[in-house]
Amino acid sequence: MPSEKSRSKAMVLVARTDGVSSMEIAGDGKDQLVVVGVDVDTVCLVMCLRKKLGYADILKVEEVKDKKPPEGPKVVDPLPYYCPCYYGYYCHHHNNPWC
Repeated sequence: MPSEKSRSKAMVLVARTDGVSSMEIAGDGKDQLVVVGVDVDTVCLVMCLRKKLGYADILKVEEVKDKKPPEGPKVVDPLPYYCPCYYGYYCHHHNNPWC
């Protein structure tokens, strides 16, 4: 983007696009536009920029990952002691005199 007017025009076009959460101008010559958002239609965005500015190109598309704080050591709860039910032997009272 050679001039400040074209940069501001590009920023206005990107700001009108659905799903854009932030945008900034980056690069050595301030010729790259970084767009961050959810469900941004990149093809539609480039087509609009090409109609109004004459030249636009997609350099990189990537998924933004949520930054999660590092998890501390996990505390492992000890398993309770398993005590199975034992069934006693069936004792016939009429056949066995010891029962």
